[in-house]
Amino acid sequence: MITIIDEERGEVVVKDGEAETRHSLASAEGFAAASKAWLRATWDSKYVYSFAWMGRPVIQLPEDMIRLQEVIYTLKPDVLVETGVAHGGSLIFYASLFEAMGKGRVIGIDIEIRKHNREAIEAHEMFRRIELIEGSSTAPATLEQVKALIRPGEKVLVVLDSNHTRDHVLDELKLYGELIEVGSYVVATDGIMAQVKGGPRTGDDWDWNNPQRAVHDFVAQDKRFIVEEPAFPFNEGTVTERVTYWPDAFVKRIA
Repeated sequence: MITIIDEERGEVVVKDGEAETRHSLASAEGFAAASKAWLRATWDSKYVYSFAWMGRPVIQLPEDMIRLQEVIYTLKPDVLVETGVAHGGSLIFYASLFEAMGKGRVIGIDIEIRKHNREAIEAHEMFRRIELIEGSSTAPATLEQVKALIRPGEKVLVVLDSNHTRDHVLDELKLYGELIEVGSYVVATDGIMAQVKGGPRTGDDWDWNNPQRAVHDFVAQDKRFIVEEPAFPFNEGTVTERVTYWPDAFVKRIA
């Protein structure tokens, strides 16, 4: 696939073998084609490794975080469970939203929370809304700790951002899908893996061994869940799809 962005003509040219298509930069199709090429560039250049939230590194595409905050504000969950802690920036982000909303707390799970990261998270002013659990997200003992921190009747939202293999994410979806109520989501991040296969730091099996495949396998097996894109709450432009590292990420419970 070859993508040419022609700013003088205001168009995007996409060549796929002998086929060639042209789109205006002002169109949804042109924006999508240019964004796909840009996303590959962000991966290759490690662009997402350049952001922080309230002093803690947050290794996410900013658009993904902004889109997710709208879901959080709409749902107003009592608890957000995130698998995968790393530097803790995402936990701080969610906790700060809950602080602004006046309700909610975050449970962060990681198989290893490094000492310097734990110390920084625990010293942060948003830590009063955060609980940390060290252990495999799919281990029975870890899941029991999570359940013990959720009170009866509380609304839960889950974000999966730990081990991104198909099997691990599928196991997480099965386990954590049971914690959410009808209308809430389990968000399986980083399904972009298939799209960037062949780039730096990618694996030969990323075309299938990724969270996006896990999501589709999960909803095929469990009809209580669907993949549903949250609607844009505001849009005066031509773009109708997210520019995202998280394709097909929003798994909604419907029954």
